[in-house]
Amino acid sequence: MLKLLIVCALAAMSAADIAEEEDVLVLKKSNFEEALKTYPNILVEFYAPWCGHCKALVPEYAKAAGMLKAEGTDIRLAKVDATEESELAQEFGVRGYPTIKFFKGGEKENPKEYSAGRQADDIVNWLKKRTGPAATTLSDVTQAESLIADNEVAVIGFFKDVESEDAKAFIKTAEAVDDIPFGITSDDAVISKFEVAKDGVVLFKKFDEGRNTFDGEIGKEKLLAFIKANQLPLVIEFTEQTAPKIFGGEIKSHILMFVPKTATDFQDKMDQFKKAAEGFKGKILFIFIDSDVDDNQRILEFFGLKKEECPTIRLITLEEEMTKYKPESSEITAENIITFCTDFTEGKLKPHLMSQDIPDDWDKNPVKVLVGKNFEEVAFDPAKNVFVEFYAPWCGHCKQLAPIWDQLGEKFKDKANIVVAKMDSTANEIEAVKVHSFPTLKFFPAGDDRKVIDYNGERTLDGFTKFLESGGKEGGAPARDDEDEESDNLSDAESIKVAQFLHQP
Repeated sequence: MLKLLIVCALAAMSAADIAEEEDVLVLKKSNFEEALKTYPNILVEFYAPWCGHCKALVPEYAKAAGMLKAEGTDIRLAKVDATEESELAQEFGVRGYPTIKFFKGGEKENPKEYSAGRQADDIVNWLKKRTGPAATTLSDVTQAESLIADNEVAVIGFFKDVESEDAKAFIKTAEAVDDIPFGITSDDAVISKFEVAKDGVVLFKKFDEGRNTFDGEIGKEKLLAFIKANQLPLVIEFTEQTAPKIFGGEIKSHILMFVPKTATDFQDKMDQFKKAAEGFKGKILFIFIDSDVDDNQRILEFFGLKKEECPTIRLITLEEEMTKYKPESSEITAENIITFCTDFTEGKLKPHLMSQDIPDDWDKNPVKVLVGKNFEEVAFDPAKNVFVEFYAPWCGHCKQLAPIWDQLGEKFKDKANIVVAKMDSTANEIEAVKVHSFPTLKFFPAGDDRKVIDYNGERTLDGFTKFLESGGKEGGAPARDDEDEESDNLSDAESIKVAQFLHQP
């Protein structure tokens, strides 16, 4: 007994050396390993004080820390200022903020990346899944009611025999879902309370219908599809907190309604949008974006929209190549939205490509200005060799390249068969070129075969000159690894692709 008391006292002394802020442990290189020894399961956020996404996470992260501490679990939340503790950040491969990693069992090696949402319930549920059973055994009605009451979404399996094949398939499903709590019961009183007539699975939620009952043969893949189709509201608002759920999910086709919440007809627009959503559950995610919120302006820009053009509708697919679609009618009615979505699912829509108007002086300077409307005519001119920089106005690497690119244009301005050009790819899109990073440099040699050659050489005047004078064959350095490429990832511009965007510095 004395030995146990000494061990506990030492643990308490070690814990006392680790400062806390709102129930969140404050870690540094000097106490990191001690924290892992003292607390066997720790979720650690590596943050930067200036990072907007980190600031937005603070209240939810603290709330989750308080919830876990109040429950008396052995799970703790911690944070590391990665700008101060650069050695720790480097050791754990921190490249963007916030980066969140889970250290289990006091082990420092191979921590698991946190992969769920940014709300307190998401964090707590994910951690409980990582440290406890995939599905909690519900022995009485009170436990079942608590699971439902304490969570936005909960899934319960009702089985007379929890060792049955159906129950085992349910547990397999629970193991595959990180961000939703699962419960399982064989208790007659619980089954009776929730009016479940036979073995089955019910998803309980605090929105829309309130509950969804699985109908069909129970199996892991079918249950996962059922949960995917019902776990989010018919219409979900895009916010910092909901973004990971929206963009981290399996539904990659999203229809977005840009509308100011302050509009007098806001509720009417929402009713029409929600009515249309009913027929596309599990196929298309319906999202509304408050166009008055400052943080949402980058998304409007990504779609080439201005606040005064809202309310309006757009549709996007977030596959390897993102594709945008614009409805023919600007009137937001359930009927128009249903027609638009139906045409999309049937493959009848053509992508909507943004383009600025052609500037009057687009060809007056040595570096020609291309937009979507004149790109084909200039870049694929069979008599010209055209070298194009695809850039973003905010991109630091593009700004560094600008004076060199201007020098290149000046050098070749009198060459009738060579054109040096640039295009703002945040405001113009073309089918022939998919831009994934800034700046992207591509060469369109003369001829009728519409060839496109990537430039992977040195970004110097000499390198560009050799490349052009050789017709795109000489002077280019070997392609560099992605991690060495001096470019800004496009996902940093495309706020809509938040699954990556939220991790950018």
